[in-house]
Amino acid sequence: MRNVTPQEVPENAQLIDVREVHEWNTEHAQGATHIPMGELVDRIDEIDPDQDIYVICHLGGRSMQVCQYLEHTKGWDVINVEGGTDGWKAQGCPMVYPNH
Repeated sequence: MRNVTPQEVPENAQLIDVREVHEWNTEHAQGATHIPMGELVDRIDEIDPDQDIYVICHLGGRSMQVCQYLEHTKGWDVINVEGGTDGWKAQGCPMVYPNH
């Protein structure tokens, strides 16, 4: 598992947001796909293993767990986004605010 800063995530990357629905509905990284951590096993087919897989959460803890899970169960090379959406926002990366 590699770790990258939000600014190192390519613009059209496959970015998986594993936060809960209420967190996603408040704000999320532009271009992210929402697959809550608790739904990952059931929705695993939505992730393309042939592309780089970047995983993000609120601060980086859940995304790290998901990265470890995907590496151990699928053998995928997965990339954790350090600092999560808080870091993403702090570094000026584009955000979406659905309720605004």
